[in-house]
Amino acid sequence: MVKVILQIYPMVRADDEAERIALRPIGRNVERYHEALHGSFELAKAADALGVWGMASIEHHFHSEGYEVGPSPGTFNAYWAAITKKMRVGQLGYVMSTQNPIRIAEETAILDHMAKGRFFVGFARGYQDRWTNVVGQHLGSKATHSDGSANDIINRDIFREQVEMVIKAWTQESIEHNTPLWQIPHPYEEGIEWWMARSTKHLGAPGEIGEDGRVHRVSVVPAPYTQPHPPIFVPSSGSPESVDYCGEMGFTCIHVVAGERAMSQAPRYVEAAARAGRKVELGQTQGIQRYLQIGETRQAARESLAKYDADIYKNFWNLLYERVVDKQVTLPENPTIDEIVDEIEKADAFVTGTVDDVRDQLVEEWKQVPFEYLVVTWHYAQQPLDSTIEQLRIVMEEIKPALDQLTPYESAGA
Repeated sequence: MVKVILQIYPMVRADDEAERIALRPIGRNVERYHEALHGSFELAKAADALGVWGMASIEHHFHSEGYEVGPSPGTFNAYWAAITKKMRVGQLGYVMSTQNPIRIAEETAILDHMAKGRFFVGFARGYQDRWTNVVGQHLGSKATHSDGSANDIINRDIFREQVEMVIKAWTQESIEHNTPLWQIPHPYEEGIEWWMARSTKHLGAPGEIGEDGRVHRVSVVPAPYTQPHPPIFVPSSGSPESVDYCGEMGFTCIHVVAGERAMSQAPRYVEAAARAGRKVELGQTQGIQRYLQIGETRQAARESLAKYDADIYKNFWNLLYERVVDKQVTLPENPTIDEIVDEIEKADAFVTGTVDDVRDQLVEEWKQVPFEYLVVTWHYAQQPLDSTIEQLRIVMEEIKPALDQLTPYESAGA
């Protein structure tokens, strides 16, 4: 059975580019953001009622243009968990090259309790320079493309170390850590001179207080509700290193690239899992992300692309496409709407057309790799709430059943 995840990149809507300019910086427009935020609550309740497996947001900062206003995904998760009954909530994901891993371990453990186990955690590396370079500066991290550059290696090393720290904090009664990035305790060799040593020695976690009466380990509380920890997801933009890492660690890999690149990476994941002693089927614990636009006719789908996707595609994705999917996209300097829509329809990440068109394309992909997860995205709230819900209904009722027939396994936590 395919597990559908609804991924939102909260947009602050504008009627057109002219209005986005008139309201600049629209990302700080109180009324429009308020509308998008509270509409996401109704979207979550609708997704839950439709049987969607999970709903996620992203971590991005400083989007003054109003395109991806998602600075606090955990806050979304907490509220979504409170107003839904069965659907899981999570993020795709926390950008761990910029985060404090202790704070993330604590926050996600609490969210897991709030959701009573209906929770998953996403970890991402960070590719947007404007905010990753600012928020990650104290760690020495910069945004990167998976190109083997010095920044890429530093970012990847920080990401992996901090994910490891989160997992240690979730799963061990007390932890210590000593690298150039982090010392726990600090200072590591001397320990912390005083912290209620007599009380902690007999009330705290074993080993927190050493024989010298100093703090030599810390206990991160609370432990997560899900044992040993919530499921971990990692979005991958196609780098072989990320796919190998997910396979070896047992993380679910979500391919945010499309087409042949995603299909060619799927067997690599299986091989990496096998090296780590895990047997998975092709597509199991893997997923693929698609931006959808479904219409009664192909022309109706194109009209929706023009209204809901052309703005962000022209002014955001078109400028980032080379970095994100290693593909140069060339729009004319002042493109018409039809030229933008033509370019969107060529993009592998988008699946557009009638229900039959979208179903047929996804079925062809599932015949190659029967992915366990399908991550679906619309540019909500540029795309109105009722339209987003209707498109999601079509996916769940008219497209998912065809994919279910091609997906023969159930994973733990289904």
